[in-house]
Amino acid sequence: MAENTNEHTVRIGCDRGLCHQAVGRQDKQLNTYDWLADVPGNPSTTDLVEVQFKHTRKGYYHNVNNLDLKKGDIVAVEASPGHDIGVVTLTGRLVKLQLKKVNIKSPDDIKRVYRIARPNDLEKWHEAQAREHSTMIESRKIAKGLGLDMKIGDVEYQGDGNKAIFYYIADERVDFRQLIKDLAQAFHVRIEMKQIGARQEAGRIGGTGPCGRELCCATWMKNFSSVSTNAARFQDISLNPQKLAGMCAKLKCCLNYEVDDYIEASKNLPGKEITLMTQDGEYHLFKSDILAGLCTYSTDKNIAANLETITAERAKEIIEMNKRGEKPVSLEHNEGKKKEEKPHIDLAGGDISRFDKAKKKKKKKNKNNRPNDKKEAKDA
Repeated sequence: MAENTNEHTVRIGCDRGLCHQAVGRQDKQLNTYDWLADVPGNPSTTDLVEVQFKHTRKGYYHNVNNLDLKKGDIVAVEASPGHDIGVVTLTGRLVKLQLKKVNIKSPDDIKRVYRIARPNDLEKWHEAQAREHSTMIESRKIAKGLGLDMKIGDVEYQGDGNKAIFYYIADERVDFRQLIKDLAQAFHVRIEMKQIGARQEAGRIGGTGPCGRELCCATWMKNFSSVSTNAARFQDISLNPQKLAGMCAKLKCCLNYEVDDYIEASKNLPGKEITLMTQDGEYHLFKSDILAGLCTYSTDKNIAANLETITAERAKEIIEMNKRGEKPVSLEHNEGKKKEEKPHIDLAGGDISRFDKAKKKKKKKNKNNRPNDKKEAKDA
């Protein structure tokens, strides 16, 4: 019975309600969790499949030959010219949803899946991949020899080895017509130049962020939105360039993740310029815990002095009282009692020898608890 259960688990490929076809990364970036993978008939709802190539390059293709494709299959797809080799990363209904995020202007941009990769296809593919690093190093030397202000960050060969894509970064417009001629003459392949930004380069290279997790641009983020320092200001984050910059030397994309919540929560806080008037003095806003709704006030406008932390609701109550010409006893809620002053402890004053007395008592106690050595030796 146990053997049959194991065979059934292996055949289904699911455990505790999670299907391995949906969760599996296959060592590919921008993996999409296919939550419909174990639904019967899901792959047959559309002939479209998502195929991923090196790093973050993806494409969408028609399965015109009705191949039984699953996540992780290596396939040969149509390219111009020749064919390319990629890994199937998504099938079924979710592919249509993914197409909405991609700017595909014409149905002609969706090419065909030829076949599941054969051994000779895989052999050519691996040979092409083995040449990528040396091609990148050599292409950098050629670009430097031409005096071009650009950086070639990565090279990707097509699956059949007939074309190479050169990914480059440049701050200004670059005339690389002579570079294409030199590269074609050096490597004897068709050349395609593709400009990418600093964020896309970080996504292609990958790495670990200061949070300890893999970079978002290398795992799930497909579209990049502009990030400004206002996002840090709304969240009351220190404007330190070293802490705000990510691995790409640009502002971290994660600054935009929670900024909407902070903007919404900050509407419930009193203004920074409002001064609270109480019977024991004036209080100025020193800092705020936006999500917790707490405000810390100081009696000095410039430095932290006599800090008091109250809720935003309590601060608004005091503001309304001040508008009516009333002043509460203190910032706290207990109006009937005056603010109790904490006793001042002078650590520098007092008798310094009190520490020595404590040591003497400790030594005396240890001496009394020690057994009589002579008596023990006699008994022995």
